[in-house]
Amino acid sequence: MTQMGEVMTAATLQQNVDEAVQRTPVIDIHTHLLPASFGDLCLWGIDELVNYHYLVAELFRSSSATPQQFWALTKSQQADMIWDALFVKNTPLSEATAGVVAVMTRLGLDPAQPNLRQAREYFASVTVEQYIDQVLKLAHVSEIVMTNDPFNPAERAMWEQNKPCPENFHRALRMDPVLNDWDTAHAVMAAAGFKTSADLTPQTITEARRFLDLWIARMRPVYLAVSMPFTFAYPDDSLRTSLIQKVVLPTCLQHNIPFALMIGVSRQVNPALKDAGDSVGFADTASVERLCSENPGVRFLVTLLARENQHALCVAARKFNNLMPFGCWWFLNNPSIIDEITSERLELLGATTIPQHSDARILDQLIYKWQHSRRAISRALYESYSRLIVDGYPLTRKQIDRDVQRMFSGNFRKWVGLPETGAH
Repeated sequence: MTQMGEVMTAATLQQNVDEAVQRTPVIDIHTHLLPASFGDLCLWGIDELVNYHYLVAELFRSSSATPQQFWALTKSQQADMIWDALFVKNTPLSEATAGVVAVMTRLGLDPAQPNLRQAREYFASVTVEQYIDQVLKLAHVSEIVMTNDPFNPAERAMWEQNKPCPENFHRALRMDPVLNDWDTAHAVMAAAGFKTSADLTPQTITEARRFLDLWIARMRPVYLAVSMPFTFAYPDDSLRTSLIQKVVLPTCLQHNIPFALMIGVSRQVNPALKDAGDSVGFADTASVERLCSENPGVRFLVTLLARENQHALCVAARKFNNLMPFGCWWFLNNPSIIDEITSERLELLGATTIPQHSDARILDQLIYKWQHSRRAISRALYESYSRLIVDGYPLTRKQIDRDVQRMFSGNFRKWVGLPETGAH
């Protein structure tokens, strides 16, 4: 291994990049994970992992089962059907199925078993608390950011009961009902005693902001977040634009909290698949630029779902220093695409972005998503550093470690105002 201050050579570069990427702890800045204290809302184990909606969608391409037949089964029966179709009768070549293989292998389980008996016996032998610690260590994830929805009755009850939450489980206040389903959002606010209505009256604006103030005080989120359809446009004459301008952005400014936008989903193109029925659409990146231009005091975290949007997002980030591109979201979370997007960001933005987040809904997914992402990030960095060395730059291991640390945690800490030394 090259010494910290020693100039790197082409011969030693790959090993040093791989070591830095594999050993540096990461903050997973966007997940849907919840702590053990939240009971059944904390999803983990083989039946949850195999029943993830990515694999549900693949099931119907690889078997004669119909959605109606599948949804009539118990969760364990569904997992058995998926396992037989995708892992026994087919080779697990897709990223989602290969991810299950990677998780099982890291846990010492045999991914070539004809059924899930061995895996179920293993998970029956561990507690969720033990497993959370094990997964974080295997994934080398020091901290995560959850997705926390005060409009979800089951989760809202957990917060109202003051269920404990580990310090390395950061909060993110989810805004989807406010901006995508105002009828539901204002009804929840009204039921909680806030004087809101369907019309965006001055009183409704005040009360909606007061609702957010209460939940910010309760959750202490590191950012506000929303998932937007690919048709999102800003500004327009919609209620959504008015809510962004009069409720969300003033709240961000008041509390000095960034606003995270995840744009590009096309909801329920196949409703029979339920959670697996969503797709992707090409988004308007000019709307992101207008948000950044009109609100220089707000810090924006942005990820776009369509591969075709990535170059324009990078260019926008070159123009606005209040814009932080992050992650390879959802359908982009495949090694070949992560390679491409990470390289593109390095070429246009250097080490000033956040290359990845897991978007994990099942705890176990942290293992494979970060294992696979680290490989892709390492390849992209290697190519960038190789060009530097060929061009005559005296690269050192210290610089590599600095760059990886910035991308894996430092950039996010600075963006959201977390202390330099976090929970590990």
